[in-house]
Amino acid sequence: MASLNFKGKSIIQNYHLAVKYHELIPDKEKSLTDKVSLNDNLIIHGDNLKALKALLPTYAGKIKCIYIDPPYNTGNQTWVYNDNVNSPMMQEWLGKTVDRDDLTHHDKWLCMMMPRLKLLRELLSDDGVIAISIDDTELAKLNCIMDEIFGEENKEEIICWRRRHNQPNDKSKAISKVAEFIVVYAKNLEILKIKKGFHGLPLTGDFSNPDNDQKGDWASKPWKAGSNQTGCRYVITTPSGKQLDEEWLGEEQTYLTYLEEGRMYFPRKGDGFPRKKYYKFEREEEGQCANNFWGHEEFGSNQEASEEIKKLDIEFDNPKPVRLIKAIIQIFSHEDSFILDSFAGSGTTSHAILDLNKEDGGNRKFILVECEDYADSITAERVRRVIKGVPEAKDEKLKNGLSGTFSYFELGDAIEVESILEGDKLPSYMNLARYIFYTATGDEFIPEKVDEDKHFIGESKEYEVYLFYKPDIAYLKATALTLDSAKELGDYNGKKKLVFAPTKYLDLADGELLAKHGIKGLEYCQLPFEIYRLKE
Repeated sequence: MASLNFKGKSIIQNYHLAVKYHELIPDKEKSLTDKVSLNDNLIIHGDNLKALKALLPTYAGKIKCIYIDPPYNTGNQTWVYNDNVNSPMMQEWLGKTVDRDDLTHHDKWLCMMMPRLKLLRELLSDDGVIAISIDDTELAKLNCIMDEIFGEENKEEIICWRRRHNQPNDKSKAISKVAEFIVVYAKNLEILKIKKGFHGLPLTGDFSNPDNDQKGDWASKPWKAGSNQTGCRYVITTPSGKQLDEEWLGEEQTYLTYLEEGRMYFPRKGDGFPRKKYYKFEREEEGQCANNFWGHEEFGSNQEASEEIKKLDIEFDNPKPVRLIKAIIQIFSHEDSFILDSFAGSGTTSHAILDLNKEDGGNRKFILVECEDYADSITAERVRRVIKGVPEAKDEKLKNGLSGTFSYFELGDAIEVESILEGDKLPSYMNLARYIFYTATGDEFIPEKVDEDKHFIGESKEYEVYLFYKPDIAYLKATALTLDSAKELGDYNGKKKLVFAPTKYLDLADGELLAKHGIKGLEYCQLPFEIYRLKE
């Protein structure tokens, strides 16, 4: 497999491992729910690289579908390189706008994307799929880096989407740009196929049994004029008496049989060219395989997207249409899937999910991450209005609201040694438990299983995990794993007991003592920072 080389690659390719875990701080006022929870629909405000790392303890391996719309790096929409990497070259890049005159703009874009793509891959379920909107500026490079991170064998398709419904009149160019692309990769394409982790799109048509006759045994695949069947030319007399001397698709005897059985429909009050009836709900059950060209008629356009957000009285440049994102979600998610968008922008992904849930009664949940200051005023505000409804809207669904909830979080401080040693910014018990459990076991952290009074924070296939901690300096200085506290953890039940505490006053190498008190399978880990050495 060919490998893509770019300036900074050797520095950035494992940077995602060095990114510190950060707290996620709930904001009740900005949320739209009675109970703020990480198990709710989520909107997270903060740097998306740090936010993705913070999501790992709860959502690693659980996201069914990821859609992102990153900067296209065209030079027209400037962005800033913000990853504080320990490299003189990348420190020089830090905080500077990337525009078309920047000779390293491709390198910076790839350095920005690589660690985020690696974390996104960790968040995907085994049958998960990631879809990335992009234009031709970085399409080739994105394809190469996706081959490297996800594997060339896991490439599903590149979709060409016609984003404009009109023809631009740019006389300075020989060929006008009306399309962009959606690059689609699976985490594991074989597992995706085995688990049937994708669906066909609903099938639609121009008509559906317009005269409401009884369904007959003949109802089957759709047929209408203009399909690719062989045509025969003969005169057709319509119910209105009009004669049509045109090519009609199908043999004359077939036409006469269909007419006798009531299968034929003549539009325009009996004057129109005949069509065979079909039943729309049958087509929706069958579904159709999506192809890799998505026209604006079926999947929406940029103009449509602008109108959608205008109806919500929100201003935002270059949003994506709801129909486009709905189609991706319909194909690659189930009714109870988690869907993630870490370049959330105006929040179209959440709008599409809520709309789809309203249509089919699903319970899909969204996770949005937005780093810009408009995360509350635009991203979250759009979701609030879509959920509550817009009274003056003409569209009934938008007027009545799509229902739902979401919890809003701010990205908090890093959980690191230096800040702990200073004695301030101590993480909450739950946040530290989440961090410790994931880093120690790699398994999903389930907040509902935490019992702080018993120091229990969860169990994996191998361990029961315990944490002795409070965000209080006096407690941390005075707390240790002792013989008495070890006995209180309970009997050995086949799993090792992994205990995190500031220090210990128990010799775990004294097998005779441990056996005497019935202590078995106990392992101690000092908390991941030297709290017990805190200065007076």
